[in-house]
Amino acid sequence: MKKILLITLAFTLSYAVNAQITTPQPSPFSKVEQKVGLVDVSIEYSRPAMRGRTIFGGLVPYGKIWRTGANARTKITFSDDVTIDGQELKAGSYAVFTIPQADKWEVIFYTDYAGGGAPQELDESKVAARTTVEVYTMEMDIQSFTMSFDDLTIDSAVLGMLWENVYVGVKFEVATDKTVMAAIDEAINGPGFGDLFAASGYYLNNDKDINKAKEWIDKAMAMNENPRFWQLRQQSLIYAKAGDKTGAIDLAKKSLTAAEEAGNANFVKMNKESLKEWGAM
Repeated sequence: MKKILLITLAFTLSYAVNAQITTPQPSPFSKVEQKVGLVDVSIEYSRPAMRGRTIFGGLVPYGKIWRTGANARTKITFSDDVTIDGQELKAGSYAVFTIPQADKWEVIFYTDYAGGGAPQELDESKVAARTTVEVYTMEMDIQSFTMSFDDLTIDSAVLGMLWENVYVGVKFEVATDKTVMAAIDEAINGPGFGDLFAASGYYLNNDKDINKAKEWIDKAMAMNENPRFWQLRQQSLIYAKAGDKTGAIDLAKKSLTAAEEAGNANFVKMNKESLKEWGAM
């Protein structure tokens, strides 16, 4: 009998050791990627849930360093340099630590992003940037800790953090205009159609020297024996913004005809709306 029990126990232990059961994590991993201007930004973090608990001032004490999530340290990665509250943050990866208070949070970007939790004390030599942001109270509870990229523009975004009924956001800026302008200046010395067309579009869409944009689009289109409807459309908008309504109307009519031939209803509609706005229809 004793022998049978020992054999049974051995089989039971063997089964338990070799079991391949996978269970979900209570705080699941998440990765969010975002293009901000020309910079790739990603955030990797784990998402704890409220589960009926008081979070800030309870599970997450006020005045203590928080890893800003669960499990491994929350990691943010920038493909190029960014600026946070006037502080330059070099391209690379950082841990995001926070020190929550009821009315404000201190947010710290820390060079040592490896590890499973926040340090008891910060090593100031590893603090790449820090800022203090205001707490916004929401009317609803966010059950799972959430990080997001909000208020996107071509040269900035806000790293948002939401949990319980709290939202905080850290604005960071990217040098899009500086980068693009440098590329334009370099390319314009020996540009082809693509460079001139792209440069004129950037100037049009970002309220820069419209006469320079007109000069570049004219040079570009002079290289193009068979302009497409979207190219003519951009040229017409530049002419209109530069105050050459007659030229804009002529180009919009050409774009309209080409769009109708191509069966592109969207550009047909846009050109008709512009022609009506400019008094040609």
